[in-house]
Amino acid sequence: MNSFHLRRALVVEDNRDIGNLLRLHLEDLGMQVDLTASGRAGLDMSGAAHYDLVVLDLMLPELDGLEICRLLRHRPRYVPIMMVTAKSTEVDRVLGLEIGADDYLVKPFGVREFQARAKALLRRVDALTAGPDHLAIIDVGGLRIDPTRHAVWLHATEVMLTAREFDLLYYFARHPGQVFSRDQLLDQVWGSHHAPYRHTVNSHINRLRGKIESDPSQPEYILTVWGVGYRFVDAERTRAAADPRSGSGKSEPVQRSAG
Repeated sequence: MNSFHLRRALVVEDNRDIGNLLRLHLEDLGMQVDLTASGRAGLDMSGAAHYDLVVLDLMLPELDGLEICRLLRHRPRYVPIMMVTAKSTEVDRVLGLEIGADDYLVKPFGVREFQARAKALLRRVDALTAGPDHLAIIDVGGLRIDPTRHAVWLHATEVMLTAREFDLLYYFARHPGQVFSRDQLLDQVWGSHHAPYRHTVNSHINRLRGKIESDPSQPEYILTVWGVGYRFVDAERTRAAADPRSGSGKSEPVQRSAG
């Protein structure tokens, strides 16, 4: 059976011909597809049903694609978002990715490319949630991450993160001590199509540090490895540093952010 059988997609596209083509191409993958031409209706539909993929046109009546994307990213459940648009400037692409889009496809595009991008998004989400521990709560140094509730607490105070910030933090926390380059983080958290936009990793990490670090310039959780990338603090070292029987009682040295 097709691995995308019974997956459900929402297409929000005001051009009827393009919308019908996008629906057809997703149905060819085995997906069930709902289609609307209204931005407001698309937002309402996305809240009333469980979708595995949302395809958004940028220019929509009533509510544009960027605003829909922003609102979706404030909801607790994460859904992959692909933006399709005739606007091809780098500013538009970066803005879409910064707001929370997972992929950005410029019209006109081929059937195979569209289907490949859609499959890649679904597979990446599957990979991020794979493994027996993917729903386990992570506690490290006063930071608690609950993937089921998509929530984070710092010393018992809830921290408000966007969906992308949460995904980035949770990916780091599931791989403590492992060093990742910006390209690796883009591939694993954003998707392999975003290589030209490495600086979006820096901006998300800077925002995360501003929310979870007591001093973002001297981070305790997300550390910079100069000339390589970033890593999440090793939980075992954090526990040992907090244990007075471990010796000095000091945490491991941390690197100053590269910004």
